[in-house]
Order: sequence, then structure tokens, then C-alpha cells
Amino acid sequence: MDRKWWKESIVYQIYPSSFQDSDGDGIGDLNGIRSRLDYLKDLGVNVLWLCPVMDSPMDDNGYDISNYRAINPRFGTMEDFDALLAEAHQRGIRIVMDLVVNHTSDEHPWFIESRKSVDNPYRDYYIWKPGKDGHEPNNWGASFGGTAWKYDPQTDMYYLHLFSPKQPDLNWENPAVREEMAEILRFWKAKGIKGFRFDVINVISKPEFYEDDYEGDGRRFYTDGRNVHKYLKELVAAGGIDGMITVGEMSSTTLENCIGYTAEGNHELTMCFNFHHLKVDYKGGQKWELREPDYLAMKKLFQTWQEGMQAHGGWNALFWCNHDQPRAVSRFGSDGKYWKQSAEMLAAAIHFMRGTPYIYQGEELGMTNPHFTSIDQYRDVESRNYYRILREQGKTEAETLDIIAQRSRDDSRTPMQWDASENAGFTTGTPWIGIADNYKAINAAAQMDAPDSIRSFYKTLVALRKKMSVIRAGKIEFLYPDNADLLAYRRYDGETELLVLCNLREREIAKPLPVGWTDAEKLLGNYPDTADTLRPYECVVLKK
Repeated sequence: MDRKWWKESIVYQIYPSSFQDSDGDGIGDLNGIRSRLDYLKDLGVNVLWLCPVMDSPMDDNGYDISNYRAINPRFGTMEDFDALLAEAHQRGIRIVMDLVVNHTSDEHPWFIESRKSVDNPYRDYYIWKPGKDGHEPNNWGASFGGTAWKYDPQTDMYYLHLFSPKQPDLNWENPAVREEMAEILRFWKAKGIKGFRFDVINVISKPEFYEDDYEGDGRRFYTDGRNVHKYLKELVAAGGIDGMITVGEMSSTTLENCIGYTAEGNHELTMCFNFHHLKVDYKGGQKWELREPDYLAMKKLFQTWQEGMQAHGGWNALFWCNHDQPRAVSRFGSDGKYWKQSAEMLAAAIHFMRGTPYIYQGEELGMTNPHFTSIDQYRDVESRNYYRILREQGKTEAETLDIIAQRSRDDSRTPMQWDASENAGFTTGTPWIGIADNYKAINAAAQMDAPDSIRSFYKTLVALRKKMSVIRAGKIEFLYPDNADLLAYRRYDGETELLVLCNLREREIAKPLPVGWTDAEKLLGNYPDTADTLRPYECVVLKK
């Protein structure tokens, strides 16, 4: 493998609103992040991904941008951003920015102009369609619920919004839009940014015709759309970002497309987030319908994507958690008796795979879902919309709140738990969203100097990846594909071999060992001793 720096990196994702508040207003900010850089350096991460800090009305927590070249005042100033950038670089930490290019805020000057008249120069920056028989142009649904179209009486037409009505979709068929986005990339690159995470990037290319979807909500017509590879190549070249770390968020994408996005020589993206492994607890494929996770399906997805990307020169982003997902330890592990063991098992399962690992803030502490008990505690636009939708579908208050508690994006957006003091050391003011009530037990201060803490386990994982080339660059092969209890794979590079065994269950299971591994060295484990079986949520990494 050629030495691409992003293949050897460990990325830490920061949700700025909830990381660290420096001025007592209850909202995290850039100076708060700057004050915690030594914590991040100690963990060993070398790339920070910042969720959007650009100016925004915050309808969708910053993913509705109103000015691509300004910092949102709630997070600070451009001078604060420059100081953060400089101090991070001093510590050998690169910064990646989150960039939303599929849509803007409806308060962006482009959209304000676009809606004025059909002849406005900015009209074609967005997707406008006439109604059909007094209704929306088609039956497509928005990801946050309801129709994907918003009627605008100023010109008697509808605009497309695949997410919130306050997030109108940009028209990437317009070359002027594509040049605007390239110029924005050049602006931030000149600032010293080392890469970009592109929000919902694989939906930027829309179809030529906007027909009704009689099989779903319309996404099959625009996901990995007809010109998306062309537009990405153009964006990367015009933005001057080839060779930087670029990761695309790609819900519902295919392996074949992600190979195309990330394969060496294609000059599109360096890696992809795909979410298939995080949908194995969606009943009927629906996010807001609960079921127990299908671990066999999860294993097969890992194998398909890991071995498929390997075979064709693609590259994976490795993650359990982010700002849109519930906390992994609550979802696939244990909030209770085996909290520590399950958090460490999930970490090992991902960090030894082929790809670039991402740690979401608090994941290294085993932070859990907050288990809010009232809809008034939630801030997320999607969660509030689906609370209403689920109640209208006839679900009881208790049923609805149970679903929201397990699925809400706010599960991961509660404040970082720094210590056991008031508000978990996050703010001296009133937090913008409630803090998980277990913060006195689960916090950074309690784990910093504890050699057997979850954070120490993460530090070990980070150090091993930096030290051992087989983890970064070796091949991967999955084992025991029909065992629904056990995730097992080996990594190898001709010099070193690793065997990774992860018990996915809250019970003891058999510990199968391939031929030749009986006397192998134990490199890592989340139990202090060795047993002939795999105990609840036990992980073991062997080396030879």
C-alpha cells in the first residue's frame, strides 16, 4: 500500500455545540475545542472532523448553511477558528471541515434571490417545479418526514428539499453552482484545512425527469445519480483538493459505487461512510420501527464491504457512532452489567478492520444514550417531526417515546461528559440540551488515569494502529461467516498475522480457533485473564 497519510490516520469527530463551552452560554464553541486539544493529543488522534461551524440559522444544527465563508457567531469568530487551526497544527493534529453541498439554508442569499422571480439570475441555483393537478410535482418524501416539496406562493412553484423545508436542494446541473462549491473549497483550503467531510454527497445529482415513485420515497431516482461521479471528479480537480482527506456521507449507496468513489486513480474521494451495518436493527428497513439487531446480517455486510473494497482498491471509513446515530454501546452493547466490556469489544471490532477509524466524541468514554422521557427534552428537528408522525400513526405516547429514545439523533448530541461537577464540566451556564444522567460515573476525569478504563483501551487501539503496519495496510479475511454470535477475522501482510475474535452477545459462547492459533500470543483483550470460551462481549486479538 502506498503511504497515503489519511490511510494512517485516526479521526476524532467533534460536534461543536456539545463538546466544550468556553463562555457560559450553554453552547459549545471553538475556544472550548481549543481548550481540549491536549486531551485529544493525549488520546493519540491526529485528525479532527468538525461538524459544521459555518453561519447557519441552525434549523438542522448547522447543516443548513447561510454563509459558507463565515463562522457561526454561536461558535465564535474567524479569528477563533484561525487560532484553533494553528494550535491544532502545533500538536500535529489536522482539521477536516464538514461541508454541506447538496443544499443550503433557505436564508442563504442565493435562495433569497432565487425565490424572487423565475427570471432571477439565481433561480437555477435551486430545483423549482410547477405543481401537478394542484399538488406537489411528484410523490417523493423528505428524509425528515412529509413531502420533499415546499410550495412558494411568490412564484407559484415548488422547490425540492430532500431534508427540512428550510434546506432547499441545490441544482448541481447548473455549472455556476458547481463553480461556487469549488471556490468555497479553495477558500477553506487556503485557510489551512486538510480535508472535507461531504454531507449526503451521493444525492447531489438529480434525475432528468421527476417522476412519481411507486416503490418508495424517491431516493432510488437520485441516490448515486447519473452525473455524481462526473461532478465529484470536477469538484476535486477545481477545488484543488486531490490528495487531501475527503470522506463522503453516503446513505443507501452500493459497494460498486463506493469502489468508484474511492478507488486509487479515480480522483474522487478518499473514503466513504456507508451505513448498511447500522440498519440491521431497522424493522422492515424502516428507521422508526424497532427490532433486535440481526448480527448475522451485520457480519455479512462487514465482510462484503471489507473484502469488496480490498479487492478493487477502495477504502472504508470505520465507525459505529456519529452525530446522526444513537450511541453504539446502548444500541449494540450493554448500558448495564457489561457496559465496559461491550464498549471495548465494539471498539476492537472496528479498529482492527481495513480502513480509517473514526471516534465520535465521548465514544472513547463509553457514553450512552441519555434515555430522555419527554419530547420536550429533544432538540432534533427529525425527532420532533417523527414524534408527531408516530402519534398520528396511532402509537401510544409510551411506544413513541421508546422509539424516539432508541433512534433519535439527539442520543449522540448530549454534552461531552468531562467530569462529575455540575453540567459534567461542559458549561457554567444552562446546557442547550440535557446531559445524560450518568455523567457522574461516566466521564473523562474518572478515566484519564485509570489503566483499565475504556479511554485507556482506546488509547491502546490508537497506539497499536500507529505501530503495526499490518493493521493499517494488511489484508483482511473473515472467518466463521455463519456464526451469528461471533465476529472473527484475520489481518495479515506476509510478516505478521492477527486474529480478531469478538463475542457479540451478552452470554458466554464457544471460542473457535483456526489451525495453528492455539499457542499464539495475546495482543489485546478486554478481560484481564484468558479463558477457553469467550465471555459476554469479550474480544481477543491474537498475534503470530
